[in-house]
Amino acid sequence: MSNRAVLEVIALDAEDAIAAQAGGADRLELVTDMAADGLTPSRETFARIRAAVDIPLRVMLRLADGFAAGDVDALVRVTRELRSEGAEEFVLGFLDEEGHPDLVTVERLIAEMEGCCWTFHRAIDRTSDRDGLRKLLADLPGLDTYLTAGSAAGVDEGLPTLLAEAARRDEPGYEPQILVGGGLRLEHVPPLRAAGIDGFHIGGAARPAGWSAPVSPTAVRTWRKALDED
Repeated sequence: MSNRAVLEVIALDAEDAIAAQAGGADRLELVTDMAADGLTPSRETFARIRAAVDIPLRVMLRLADGFAAGDVDALVRVTRELRSEGAEEFVLGFLDEEGHPDLVTVERLIAEMEGCCWTFHRAIDRTSDRDGLRKLLADLPGLDTYLTAGSAAGVDEGLPTLLAEAARRDEPGYEPQILVGGGLRLEHVPPLRAAGIDGFHIGGAARPAGWSAPVSPTAVRTWRKALDED
């Protein structure tokens, strides 16, 4: 397959970012507090990482664990601060109590992002209606990626859904890139690549020693090689 797959790696700080780029990452997702599954980093952390590497950075917009937006005004302030610091790409995704996309919050943040590209993250794996979510968000400006495992339980269970959605890539709502993450392992790569999926997201897989340790450039390089071979 000739198209180079995108390898996105979670980075918590500049050390992670430098190691991930050295290993062959194409892009970083910037977060803090992985105990809460990744929250918005400080503008100072963003600035340090931006100064340390020259690959694209997608910054998480999420202030509390779970998929409810919480304090929307605070999210708006944080988005403005990050934009003023030079952030150009973001990651977000919120659901209401019924499991439908929180379109009001998402649109407020898009307005602050001023045309930036963004990923709708794994809230899609918790929605009550995946197809409905995609169609509802289809016309939002800047949405170019869905981070998904195909299931809240991870790629093992979600693989059939990922393959089915990849086959619908020309339909409305299915044009954004599928970025597979959440329990992703190297053995998942061949069937995903064979289906035309070209986005891969790793966090723990880039840290063989655990989340208390930094990103391993060797681990990232292993993923880069696997993606380039398929």
